Amino acid sequence: MLRGHRVAGPGPGKSPAAPGSPAAGIDTLIHERTRLGIVSALAARDRISFSELKAILGATDGNVSAHARKLEDAGYIEASKRFEGRMPRTEYSLTPAGRAALERYLRHMENLIRAVPRS
Repeated sequence: MLRGHRVAGPGPGKSPAAPGSPAAGIDTLIHERTRLGIVSALAARDRISFSELKAILGATDGNVSAHARKLEDAGYIEASKRFEGRMPRTEYSLTPAGRAALERYLRHMENLIRAVPRS
């Protein structure tokens, strides 16, 4: 279990919303903006380098690194490290579990949007 992260249901995260409410069961791990950006970018491409993710997200090294680590610890993404010449290169890819979690998250958000009364 990730420290400070609720584990329940089909995914690693669950919202603190009341059971039965439309927001209940949301994957809080993916719901965070930077992590949602990471898994969304990886869903569109097979592999993305750390530098590319940083540019796509407009985030700092530390921010990308910390959020990627949480997704990696949950099994949603994989990191591969190698050297190009003398420069280290880290690339990330979405795992099948990560793709399934993103699909669940998107379905959940669609259901939440449909549940909101229109004015």
